[in-house]
Amino acid sequence: MPLTSSRSSDGKELVIEVVGRFDFSLQRAFRDACNSVDSRKVRYRIDLSRSDYIDSAALGMLLLLREQVGAEGAGVRISGCGTDVERTLQVSRFYQLFEMVPAQ
Repeated sequence: MPLTSSRSSDGKELVIEVVGRFDFSLQRAFRDACNSVDSRKVRYRIDLSRSDYIDSAALGMLLLLREQVGAEGAGVRISGCGTDVERTLQVSRFYQLFEMVPAQ
Protein backbone atom coordinates (compact mmCIF):
# COMPACT_ATOMS: atom_id res chain seq x y z
CA MET A 1 0.00 0.00 0.00
CA PRO A 2 1.47 3.38 -0.98
CA LEU A 3 0.26 5.22 2.14
CA THR A 4 -0.28 3.96 5.68
CA SER A 5 -0.93 5.72 8.94
CA SER A 6 -0.51 4.63 12.53
CA ARG A 7 -0.49 6.19 15.98
CA SER A 8 2.58 6.15 18.16
CA SER A 9 2.48 3.98 21.28
CA ASP A 10 1.68 7.00 23.45
CA GLY A 11 -0.99 8.20 21.00
CA LYS A 12 0.55 11.67 20.64
CA GLU A 13 1.88 11.27 17.11
CA LEU A 14 0.28 10.17 13.86
CA VAL A 15 2.86 8.65 11.52
CA ILE A 16 1.95 8.77 7.84
CA GLU A 17 4.29 6.63 5.77
CA VAL A 18 4.49 7.09 2.01
CA VAL A 19 5.96 4.28 -0.09
CA GLY A 20 7.03 4.93 -3.68
CA ARG A 21 5.67 8.04 -5.34
CA PHE A 22 4.18 10.83 -3.25
CA ASP A 23 2.00 12.53 -5.82
CA PHE A 24 -1.56 13.62 -6.62
CA SER A 25 -2.81 10.04 -6.69
CA LEU A 26 -2.42 9.95 -2.88
CA GLN A 27 -4.37 13.15 -2.26
CA ARG A 28 -7.54 11.52 -0.91
CA ALA A 29 -5.70 8.92 1.20
CA PHE A 30 -3.39 11.60 2.64
CA ARG A 31 -6.30 13.89 3.49
CA ASP A 32 -8.25 11.03 5.08
CA ALA A 33 -5.25 9.99 7.18
CA CYS A 34 -4.65 13.56 8.35
CA ASN A 35 -8.30 14.08 9.21
CA SER A 36 -8.57 10.81 11.14
CA VAL A 37 -7.30 12.54 14.31
CA ASP A 38 -7.79 15.86 16.09
CA SER A 39 -4.93 17.98 14.77
CA ARG A 40 -4.88 19.97 18.01
CA LYS A 41 -4.06 16.87 20.05
CA VAL A 42 -1.38 15.11 17.99
CA ARG A 43 1.80 15.80 16.09
CA TYR A 44 2.17 14.52 12.56
CA ARG A 45 5.27 12.78 11.24
CA ILE A 46 5.38 12.27 7.50
CA ASP A 47 7.76 9.35 6.92
CA LEU A 48 9.32 9.55 3.47
CA SER A 49 12.08 7.01 4.09
CA ARG A 50 10.54 4.63 1.53
CA SER A 51 9.45 7.31 -0.92
CA ASP A 52 11.52 7.95 -4.03
CA TYR A 53 9.57 10.81 -5.64
CA ILE A 54 7.59 13.85 -4.55
CA ASP A 55 5.74 16.22 -6.87
CA SER A 56 4.17 19.67 -6.53
CA ALA A 57 0.78 18.22 -5.58
CA ALA A 58 2.38 16.44 -2.60
CA LEU A 59 4.16 19.66 -1.63
CA GLY A 60 0.77 21.35 -1.68
CA MET A 61 -0.69 18.62 0.55
CA LEU A 62 2.09 19.21 3.07
CA LEU A 63 1.45 22.96 3.02
CA LEU A 64 -2.27 22.42 3.58
CA LEU A 65 -1.52 20.17 6.54
CA ARG A 66 0.83 22.81 7.94
CA GLU A 67 -1.91 25.40 7.63
CA GLN A 68 -4.47 23.07 9.25
CA VAL A 69 -2.18 22.39 12.22
CA GLY A 70 -1.48 26.08 12.74
CA ALA A 71 1.26 27.50 14.96
CA GLU A 72 3.56 27.79 11.96
CA GLY A 73 3.34 24.06 11.31
CA ALA A 74 5.04 23.17 14.59
CA GLY A 75 3.00 19.99 14.76
CA VAL A 76 4.34 18.55 11.47
CA ARG A 77 7.68 16.81 11.01
CA ILE A 78 9.07 15.22 7.86
CA SER A 79 11.41 12.27 8.34
CA GLY A 80 13.73 9.99 6.43
CA CYS A 81 14.04 11.76 3.08
CA GLY A 82 16.09 10.04 0.41
CA THR A 83 18.35 11.97 -1.93
CA ASP A 84 15.82 12.86 -4.66
CA VAL A 85 13.04 13.75 -2.24
CA GLU A 86 15.45 15.75 -0.09
CA ARG A 87 16.65 17.70 -3.13
CA THR A 88 13.07 18.62 -4.05
CA LEU A 89 12.35 19.76 -0.49
CA GLN A 90 15.54 21.84 -0.45
CA VAL A 91 14.76 23.53 -3.77
CA SER A 92 11.23 24.23 -2.50
CA ARG A 93 12.67 25.62 0.76
CA PHE A 94 10.57 23.27 2.85
CA TYR A 95 13.46 23.07 5.32
CA GLN A 96 12.45 26.56 6.39
CA LEU A 97 8.80 25.54 6.89
CA PHE A 98 8.99 22.08 8.45
CA GLU A 99 11.05 20.28 11.04
CA MET A 100 13.14 17.68 9.22
CA VAL A 101 14.29 14.63 11.16
CA PRO A 102 16.25 11.50 10.28
CA ALA A 103 14.39 8.24 9.72
CA GLN A 104 13.20 6.64 12.94
